[in-house]
Amino acid sequence: MTEQQKITFSSLFERLDGLMLRDKSRFSRRLHGVKKVKNPDAQQAILQEMAQEIEQAAGRVLLREAARPAIAYPENLPVSQKKQEILEAVRDHQVVIVAGETGSGKTTQLPKICMELGRGVKGLIGHTQPRRLAARTVANRIAEELQTEPGGCIGYKVRFSDHVSDNTMVKLMTDGILLAEIQQDRLLMQYDTIIIDEAHERSLNIDFLLGYLRELLPRRPDLKIIITSATIDPERFSRHFNNAPIIEVSGRTYPVEVRYRPIVEDADDTERDQLQAIFDAVDELGRESPGDILIFMSGEREIRDTADALNKLNLRHTEVLPLYARLSNSEQNRVFQAHSGRRIVLATNVAETSLTVPGIKYVIDPGTARISRYSFRTKVQRLPIEPVSQASANQRKGRCGRVSEGICIRLYSEDDFLSRPEFTDPEILRTNLASVILQMTALGLGDIAAFPFVEAPDKRNIQDGVRLLEELGAITTDEQQTAYKLTPMGRQLSQLPVDPRLARMVLEAQKHGCVREAMIITSALSIQDPRERPMDKQQASDEKHRRFHDKESDFLAFVNLWNYLGEQQKALSSNQFRRQCRVDFLNYLRVREWQDIYTQLRQVVKELGLPVNSEPAEYREIHTALLTGLLSHIGMKDADKQEFTGARNARFSIFPGSGLFKKPPKWTMVAELVETSRLWGRIAARIEPEWVEPVAQHLIKRSYSEPHWERGQGAVMATEKVTVYGLPIVAARKVNYSQIDPALCRELFIRHALVEGDWQTRHAFFRENLKLRNEIEELEHKSRRRDILVDDETLFEFYDQRISHDVISARHFDKWWKQASRETPDLLNFEKSMLIKEGAEQVSKLDYPNFWHQGNLKLRLTYQFEPGADADGVTVHI
Repeated sequence: MTEQQKITFSSLFERLDGLMLRDKSRFSRRLHGVKKVKNPDAQQAILQEMAQEIEQAAGRVLLREAARPAIAYPENLPVSQKKQEILEAVRDHQVVIVAGETGSGKTTQLPKICMELGRGVKGLIGHTQPRRLAARTVANRIAEELQTEPGGCIGYKVRFSDHVSDNTMVKLMTDGILLAEIQQDRLLMQYDTIIIDEAHERSLNIDFLLGYLRELLPRRPDLKIIITSATIDPERFSRHFNNAPIIEVSGRTYPVEVRYRPIVEDADDTERDQLQAIFDAVDELGRESPGDILIFMSGEREIRDTADALNKLNLRHTEVLPLYARLSNSEQNRVFQAHSGRRIVLATNVAETSLTVPGIKYVIDPGTARISRYSFRTKVQRLPIEPVSQASANQRKGRCGRVSEGICIRLYSEDDFLSRPEFTDPEILRTNLASVILQMTALGLGDIAAFPFVEAPDKRNIQDGVRLLEELGAITTDEQQTAYKLTPMGRQLSQLPVDPRLARMVLEAQKHGCVREAMIITSALSIQDPRERPMDKQQASDEKHRRFHDKESDFLAFVNLWNYLGEQQKALSSNQFRRQCRVDFLNYLRVREWQDIYTQLRQVVKELGLPVNSEPAEYREIHTALLTGLLSHIGMKDADKQEFTGARNARFSIFPGSGLFKKPPKWTMVAELVETSRLWGRIAARIEPEWVEPVAQHLIKRSYSEPHWERGQGAVMATEKVTVYGLPIVAARKVNYSQIDPALCRELFIRHALVEGDWQTRHAFFRENLKLRNEIEELEHKSRRRDILVDDETLFEFYDQRISHDVISARHFDKWWKQASRETPDLLNFEKSMLIKEGAEQVSKLDYPNFWHQGNLKLRLTYQFEPGADADGVTVHI
């Protein structure tokens, strides 16, 4: 090989800048490794091979650049008017905040602006959405605008659905997907740009990503970050990223009139409820010019109830449509399709900011939402319906006025509105942080209290998260409770794609031969219940679902349902199976999600080497495994109430939908404790308290009472009480006290066994000492005095000084005495003189004969010193 043909390190390093980021990083590491190869010929051969690979990698970049579609911006979108300003800001700054209302076009146009800047070629443009529905619809919309097919240049990835190809430049995904990718790609090298959309929602995932990205930026100077937010406090995000520039994009808005129509206008109006208030508002808006109405509701059940009630009104030329995240794709898409007549859309707060419902002219806002909130007091996640913040109320108002002037009817007073908090608390301030702490610890991100969150979580909340992980055996903490590290169990828990409580159950299941059942149950608990109960078909749905009930366990109802679904899928075509789900009042999408999570769990379980049982497991084995994740969710039934005392003295009742509601067991465990009108335990099962102790060794507290010597046991015994979180899983159990208080056991052994003689043994010294003591006691009776025999304390001191300190029971004594008696046989033998008190030596048994001689008669005498008794004195036996 000539010198001209030789490949140099410098020439290859120079070519790396033109590659995709992941290729650049990979080749850079390899080149540094090749430098360590000592043989020049071998080194050159590797460089030649790498030169060809780098050439191919450079070709991929050229192909990506050539495949970039022509980019155009809809002129009617407000963001298009700000395109140049945004483009320059992204070009000149590492982080840019774009603030604008839903409908301004920022979600669909920002990726295109990034592509125009040349982003998305050497790395992906990652674009996160809070919800799967939004990720999919946004990807489809951008692909449509660029005249490409979804999954090509514009791809999306959501849970269990990956539509990203080698040609993808923009990748839509949920924020949870990006968070999960951090575990395998700590520097996020597959991305050259990341857009965090809807950051104002401040979900746990969003706040975690914002903190992680802030720490990542110095290590990835080539990475561009765009944070988009509704016009809700964008300055907070700017401050978080070192005063990053903010670009305001106004929405396409027309004036919106706000009308306050409180549900109860005056104290006398007690009949009017929220449903009637909605009817009245719909009637009022019906007298305005034609237009669609968007009504915000607090949850799916409220939506179904209200939809049923509105349909019964038979409103002319009116279609009532629900909109919430768990509807089927076809049902969701109906909201976005063209239509004639009037529409009333009933939506959860998914329609506040995440989705723009087209054609809305009117909004009815009851002013409430179901907000998940962690309770420090009960240690449970509550789902109370709360008044929404001013910011949320204004977001709802902004849903109308997109196409023309609008009207927003608020079903509360203006004073009520003005008294509400300005912003909704971010999720990190109102949730249990166990999962976050577990993942942060697994990623080596240090103490959660020091992590750069936009807003630091409450210390009490952190402590509760740490306690839950300790309960699960996932972490250990130092004495100051400030530093913690993963246990081997915690390391495995962090790999399972479910809540830490549920992951703990799966890992425990291997010990009990019930991994299959544990995966079925935990994957079911990871989703919303697939069983549906429509308001107008409650009895019919209950009858269908009752087939799967288990009288002792709601958890096993999931196993029964799973087995049934498996049989149906084998027997039916996919369309028939979908129809059968409807007949059985089962949500097909949730069934699919349940199966997908099970499949993912099974894959991780296989990687961890856990054996999956083929035969059905026993009831006790299954529920013992489940217990490990629910130790703070056990309860003991009150004798005279349908109520349970739970951990930390919480009081809860089994939820009415449970198969155990009518005949609750004495002891139960529940999957979750949720506080609504009261504290309910959902998904319950019978357990026995003795199942708890083996799996709760790190949590149980033991107390002891009535330590006492037992002759038959040859040891000191006591009554043990075992509690977990204050619940007596063992109320009164007789236990050997030797290891609990050895000093007391030694004392009681000497006093009762040796001093008092309450012991059954063959040791010679014991018989001799007892015989000698009986002689002195007999002399006391004869002489009618109680001051001859030394007191028990003297005898105790005698034994105490001679017997080894580790003798705490008969068994310990026998072992010690076997050796000690060889060396000093009479070590423990009494001498008569030591048993007689000083001053009593002159008393002699010769003065008190045992027989009375009368002529030829010899009569036995007995002595008893017991004044008042018939036998007191000397008795002659004839």
